[in-house]
Amino acid sequence: MQGLVMVLALAAISMYLTWFWALSRSLSGPRVWPLLGSLPGLVANRRRMHDWISDNLTSTGAKATYQTCILALPFHARRRGLTTVTCNPRNLEHVLRTRFENYPKGPLLQSAFHDLLGQGIFNSDGKTWLVQRKTAALEFTTRTLRQAMARWANLSIKSRLWIILSRAAEEGASHREGRGVDLLDLLLRLTFDNICGLTFGKDPETLSPELPENPFAAAFDAATEATLQRLLYPSFVWRLAKTLGIGTERKLKKSLEVIDAYMTEAVAERRATPSDDLLSRFVKKRDEKGEAFPMPVLKWVALNFVLAGRDTSSVALSWFFWEVMRRPDVEGKIIAEITAVLAETRGRDKVAEWSKEPLAYEELERLVYLKAVLAETLRLYPSVPEDTKYVVADDVLPDGTRVPAGSSLTYSIFSVGRMTSIWGKDCLEFRPERWLSAEGDRFEPPEDGYRFVAFNAGPRTCLGKDLAYLQMMSIASAVLLRHRLELVPGHRVEQKMSLTLFMKHGLRVYVHNRNLREELPAMGTTVGTI
Repeated sequence: MQGLVMVLALAAISMYLTWFWALSRSLSGPRVWPLLGSLPGLVANRRRMHDWISDNLTSTGAKATYQTCILALPFHARRRGLTTVTCNPRNLEHVLRTRFENYPKGPLLQSAFHDLLGQGIFNSDGKTWLVQRKTAALEFTTRTLRQAMARWANLSIKSRLWIILSRAAEEGASHREGRGVDLLDLLLRLTFDNICGLTFGKDPETLSPELPENPFAAAFDAATEATLQRLLYPSFVWRLAKTLGIGTERKLKKSLEVIDAYMTEAVAERRATPSDDLLSRFVKKRDEKGEAFPMPVLKWVALNFVLAGRDTSSVALSWFFWEVMRRPDVEGKIIAEITAVLAETRGRDKVAEWSKEPLAYEELERLVYLKAVLAETLRLYPSVPEDTKYVVADDVLPDGTRVPAGSSLTYSIFSVGRMTSIWGKDCLEFRPERWLSAEGDRFEPPEDGYRFVAFNAGPRTCLGKDLAYLQMMSIASAVLLRHRLELVPGHRVEQKMSLTLFMKHGLRVYVHNRNLREELPAMGTTVGTI
């Protein structure tokens, strides 16, 4: 009997090894280990996961110009634990537009994010998503909404951000050995205040000079972090923890209670006294049956907008300022463009008046080079570096890769900007000029929209793209108009492994007051020749 068991065991092992050998030879990408698949490589490179994915895609591209690989991730994908990873623009177009219906968010992501985002626009598919999308699209195309964003941003900049930075500059002058200020924290607070103002008509003022703790903001951060933790483990693990009320799931439950109470109050206020904010516009809308959106839907809608509008812009701005600090030539061109615009709009002989007010909406629209610098930042440091889709039916990607039903597909936005076959041999160089016309007077994104998907593409293209650019340009121009930033010596800038490309240790900087009268001549420019 023992001999028979041993023979059967050896036969099973032999069959598994034969299958594994065949599987590993058929997969492109990192080394695959028995039982563990690609997990050892992923764990070993967890501190540089996005670069690791990019390296794997680069190696496959060198062989076949496909920029596609397969990761074997046990328990993380339903079909044989296989996840297709790609950055090929034609594959992206296929997934995000041509076969859009075949690549939804899917049950795994939706279940993980449901407690936080419900069936909001960023966590829904099909008809539920389409109704919200159509309703939101009507609002996001209005000029009045962009002007409202500019007003909210300028209010926060003038009454709070400039005060905090000026104070940091004064303190830094006498305490040079200090740790400086965490610019990322300031940006997160600022964009949070802005998006809450635009969405609810309520400014939580988390950017007040005292940098107060805000219960809603703290709960929002904690809930987002705890929700992201769910994606690191098989779903049965976090479901069990949720049932038992332990670990991060316990923290998530408490945070969600705070968020729900805040959202319920905000929706009730807007139902009673509608205004011009986004939530009020949804309160006034009617669905296909002519009925008002119910309370849960309104809360999902508002919370989804806060999530989309807060982290993405602040994270992009942190990488923007980091690059600008490393490139004085780029900073000089930004300052030259801003001052040229202000000379025309505010008077060439009134330099002292230029920095008393943040740039107005009409002035921001003329900052072509600044927009190019922000686009170049997003090319190399997209706020959402990877996104994952669920495969409904068997399919074949344009590069010939077969994707089975029930598996998952990840498109690496981070890697798209790092492929020589897509952006040329200088793809790793920070060169804003690639976004400008030959004359340098117009912003010209690539004709192939799937070479740059920082704002997604296809039917799910980010509705707030113009708002995001406007907000970032408003903040960037306001900071650089009055201040020069310097990275605190020894501060480490590295990626944090999350769904958003946060800086792990923040962005600590010294702040210096800028004197335009002195700096313009140093740049070879005088007020009279601007």
